[in-house]
Amino acid sequence: MSDRLLTISGPSLPARTLAYLASPYTFYPEGIEFAFREASRIAATLLLAGVEVYSPIAHCHPMSLYGDIDALDRDFWLKYQETMMARCDVLIVAEMKGWKESIGIAHEIKFFLERKRTIFQLDPVAMNMRRVIFPASEVFERSTAS
Repeated sequence: MSDRLLTISGPSLPARTLAYLASPYTFYPEGIEFAFREASRIAATLLLAGVEVYSPIAHCHPMSLYGDIDALDRDFWLKYQETMMARCDVLIVAEMKGWKESIGIAHEIKFFLERKRTIFQLDPVAMNMRRVIFPASEVFERSTAS
């Protein structure tokens, strides 16, 4: 990795921007523990690069383990995550394996689109972030799938 921990294509984030990091979890090919590790690495790199970030996976996976909460109980976690999303200014979607198929990420994208908030995609290897516009119809279909 170069001196720069993060490269942002286009306008940079304003100071004190709170970012929500979306990453796959439930159906991550290597399992939820590896999804947690990768989300934590990405969140830490963003934080070191000056991005104030909330990662539901990095923050909540340990609570599920040590608080005896079902990590895969979508109904339980959804209300909490929506509260956190409401407080965040931008969404950063980590392009980890399976992100395009993730129902959770589709829901997060839809949430931010409905509120007309900025969305970025992040290459988790190169740590290159770029602003994107998602086709709403594609996102809405995935977020309502069972």
